[in-house]
Amino acid sequence: MKTNHEIDYFIQGEEMQLVEIELDPQETVIAEAGAFMYMDNGIQMETIFGDGSTQQNSGFFGKILGAGKRLLTGESLFMTAYTHMGIGKARVAFASPYPGKIIPLDLSELGGKIICQKDSFLCAAKGVSVGIEFQRKLGTGLFGGEGFIMQKLEGDGLAFCHAGGHIVKRTLRAGDILRVDTGCIVAYTQSIDYDIQFIGGIKNTLFGGEGMFFATLKGPGEVWLQTLPISRLASRILAYGSGARKEEGSILGGLGNLLDGDGR
Repeated sequence: MKTNHEIDYFIQGEEMQLVEIELDPQETVIAEAGAFMYMDNGIQMETIFGDGSTQQNSGFFGKILGAGKRLLTGESLFMTAYTHMGIGKARVAFASPYPGKIIPLDLSELGGKIICQKDSFLCAAKGVSVGIEFQRKLGTGLFGGEGFIMQKLEGDGLAFCHAGGHIVKRTLRAGDILRVDTGCIVAYTQSIDYDIQFIGGIKNTLFGGEGMFFATLKGPGEVWLQTLPISRLASRILAYGSGARKEEGSILGGLGNLLDGDGR
């Protein structure tokens, strides 16, 4: 028997998606601040401390500890709960923060736990615990960058993550190893072994342009990858907005700027 609320959902859109959650009376969905788009009459909003899961019903200090850990992932101490207080069915929708796809994750079919990037969680059925996951290996902590502190989603309900660009799902068999840019990882099941690998060779280090470290994911388990990490998108926008154009790998960069009207 499931302990989390059972919700139905509909994902709409292509590049800028939204997920519409259908609630029965007294059903609740939790979401990060800023994800809300619209809701039907009869749904009541409430700001809650932490995620409202049973793991936080351990007294006042337990709630402070559970919610406070969220600060390490850059998230708020508070979340918003949307509860259907009327009769019949009602819907509430949450929108993507940037171009990409919304990934539905049924935790009851994924071992009860998913580890995801700290900015990817969108919303979940009430009862799903949203916490932090430290990568315990020294190499990951020193060099992992985006992958060192991640979020963990635990429970047996539905959770929704958002990723940038196109989504690739890979199923790794026991012993399979996948090397990935740390920013391109969206989520993976708890059975995946995560580590950081140094890219040897002086040419790679100085001229590779892709950084000196890869994340290595070792099966068995499932992995979700994104083609457009938000950090990569932000750095490109910043590069164009600052006026200092960087034409990667092109000796004709200056000529290109002149031809496209940027002759500075």
